[in-house]
Amino acid sequence: MTDTSSTQPDSATTASLARDLGDAIGADCVFTEAPDLAAYEKGWRYGEGRARMVLKPRTVEHVAAAVRLCRSAGVRIQPIGANTGLVAASNPDDSGEMAVLSLERLSKTIQVFPEDGTVIVDGGVLLSQLNEALAAHGRSFPIDLGADPQIGGMIVTNTGGSRLVRYGDVRANLLGLEVVLPTGEVYTQLDRLAKNNTGLDAKQLFVGTSGAFGIVTRAVLKTWPLPKQTVGALVCATSGAAVVELLQRLEPVVGDFLSAFEAISRNATEAVLRHGSLERQPFAEGAPAYAVLVELQCSLPAEVLDLEDVLGMALESAMEAMPEGVEDVVVGDVEDFWSIRHQVSESLREEGPVLGLDVSTPRGDMARFTAEVEKRVHEVAPDVRVCDFGHWGDGGSHLNLVLKRDMDPADLAALKRRLQSLVYGICVEEFGGSYSAEHGVGPHNIAAYHRYTDPVVRRLCASIATERFGTVDL
Repeated sequence: MTDTSSTQPDSATTASLARDLGDAIGADCVFTEAPDLAAYEKGWRYGEGRARMVLKPRTVEHVAAAVRLCRSAGVRIQPIGANTGLVAASNPDDSGEMAVLSLERLSKTIQVFPEDGTVIVDGGVLLSQLNEALAAHGRSFPIDLGADPQIGGMIVTNTGGSRLVRYGDVRANLLGLEVVLPTGEVYTQLDRLAKNNTGLDAKQLFVGTSGAFGIVTRAVLKTWPLPKQTVGALVCATSGAAVVELLQRLEPVVGDFLSAFEAISRNATEAVLRHGSLERQPFAEGAPAYAVLVELQCSLPAEVLDLEDVLGMALESAMEAMPEGVEDVVVGDVEDFWSIRHQVSESLREEGPVLGLDVSTPRGDMARFTAEVEKRVHEVAPDVRVCDFGHWGDGGSHLNLVLKRDMDPADLAALKRRLQSLVYGICVEEFGGSYSAEHGVGPHNIAAYHRYTDPVVRRLCASIATERFGTVDL
């Protein structure tokens, strides 16, 4: 949430602002010393800057007061959640002029309504904390991630996750919001209603905008019954085309029970086998072209419907129908299979510098898109390895490119920019896909935003902000 009408504040202005903020939200909520700022200045993958101060308000009133005071002083605000984002959208720039506002202390409210299937939750609550509280009521918020973000951050990035194919993204599970606007006003719509068709659904304006339109302080979320059964298998597919065919054959058989369909390429799997921590090596003949994690979930007990039998029959039928496409099926504890999936990113870092891209195409195009990317990347940089993995069940792919070690930093940065532009061009222009399936825009993707977003859409988004809030840098 960046007000660009500001002038750059000097040290005296900052000291005065820190005192005013201390009076308004508490001196123990305002931090200006370098050791206290460091953890908020660098992102998990991308993004590194310098903060003038860090604010840790405890209430929505404190958030609003901080926004008003910073706005009055011309100091730009950078909201930050759990800092698990992957597009450099949660960290300050390198000017040293921004105030970072963290919601980590706004994390007390988790009000569960089991009869409604809803929960009211503070924006600073971690996903793990929310699900721990919901489990006591036999409920869950099933947006499954490899990280542990804050709920506010999940909303402003419209998180999808590994089980989107079954439960949808955050937008599909959001019923209400409380947001502090860039003016310091508070927008409140915390109805626990599944049906409310009384005009513009204004809360959706704040979803997926990375905090540019406001800071999420509370939300009403839809919750789901905890599954009584979760089963899975690793299917060893011989090609990307076989992965797409497998999905088409499974869906009519397993229906709504399909909760995840994750494809992990040979390059990505082999990195985990080399560097990960696994209970056992699951593949008798080495990593397949694609290891496909197929997971089913349901809230019925096994005596009513045995999900293991459903999965077994579905996979047997698929193997009979596509003998050249499936070479093996590994059965066992589904958590062991998820362990492979969740260790890919860390394992790839052990292989060399990584350019991580989060893209999507129509599901039926995933195999052709990935093959085209691999061909064109190798034409530019033969030593680069394409290590893709991700949510083929919903058309999403974490397309990671592992580059050579010991490159000159300037050459490495230039090659990353060239490859990012190449892959995005193939994805958007040739396959009708998205350069950001779920990670958002942020500085990492801002050039793609300007290149690929329709100017009419950009003007509309900017007009919504500027007409209501003044000049806002999106």
